[in-house]
Amino acid sequence: MLISGLQKTTLLDFPGRVAATVFLGGCNFRCPFCHNSELIAGGDPLFSPEEILSFLNKRSGILQGVCITGGEPTLQGDLEPFLEDIRRIGLAVKLDTNGSRPGVLRRLCERGLVDYIAMDIKSGPTGYAAAAGLDSLSLTPIRESISWLVNGSLPFEFRTTAVRGLHTEQDFREIGPLIAGCRDYYIQNYQDSPQVLTRGFSSFCKEELLHFLKLVAPYTARANLRGVDS
Repeated sequence: MLISGLQKTTLLDFPGRVAATVFLGGCNFRCPFCHNSELIAGGDPLFSPEEILSFLNKRSGILQGVCITGGEPTLQGDLEPFLEDIRRIGLAVKLDTNGSRPGVLRRLCERGLVDYIAMDIKSGPTGYAAAAGLDSLSLTPIRESISWLVNGSLPFEFRTTAVRGLHTEQDFREIGPLIAGCRDYYIQNYQDSPQVLTRGFSSFCKEELLHFLKLVAPYTARANLRGVDS
């Protein structure tokens, strides 16, 4: 288990819960706008599972849940027993994923180890590989994860980080049909930082984001901006 970081308390990452966030290293995407780029290659772990579980045990009277993010958490071979241990503490689990490993996603959920999933929708089908930082990408597993979530009962959200210099109106025209039937969809604006994998991108203005949202909204039950000043 490659644990690369810990945020001890968050009120934002897990809807409706006070949570801790555990960052797992290693990713199979190379999104140029990634703000956790130091986690992509993996590297050496900063914490052992035992250290994280000890911390969660001590904070179990305060925390209500744990966010498991990355990197891409589903790449970790020990993820399932780690979530089992978190469950024994009595905490809810939110899993952040790029949706590239639908079999793992389905197994974790069917075993009752996850309470909420946030899946990144990188772009529309035409621009998906570029947004994921790859020369080519099969969308079959992405579509499988989307379909499983849309047709299932587990609470989830889809979300897209809108990046000027990478996304256009056409991407959002394509995202709508891709996620048709989605309950909750969010667009969050790109934020520049020294940790971004590829520099030179910028954010959209609120009016542009609202326009993108209108293109996707007819395909979803709820569509909103996240983290955008009113």
